[in-house]
Amino acid sequence: MKVAFASTDKVHVDEHFGRAEQFYIWEIGPEEAAFSGVVQVTTEGTDEADRIEARCAGLAECSLVYVAQIGGPAAARLVAKKIHPIKSKEQEPITDVVAKLQEVLRDSPPPWLRKAMLKNERPGFGDN
Repeated sequence: MKVAFASTDKVHVDEHFGRAEQFYIWEIGPEEAAFSGVVQVTTEGTDEADRIEARCAGLAECSLVYVAQIGGPAAARLVAKKIHPIKSKEQEPITDVVAKLQEVLRDSPPPWLRKAMLKNERPGFGDN
């Protein structure tokens, strides 16, 4: 599954969803994980809803997005698009988050995470 990380230094989850200019994307599975690219998002415009929508559109293929902070309207918009926002408790290194997520995936993922893992396996999703 694809997971996005909001970061200012490419190393830590340390950026607010609404201020992020780019997200670092990882492809994560129980046994393997790899960095797969960067998504640049539009930060222009005066309408907050438009800026939130632009970020959501850029993350459409992701199942999870890790952020330092996120506002209620942005979190609700992500959830409506079947992208689960997760607040990092501290400025954790992305690689630590990836390792922890893999451990959960190998063991017994909670129902919400199992559903997120299947996001791109539904017909019409992720057809490349």
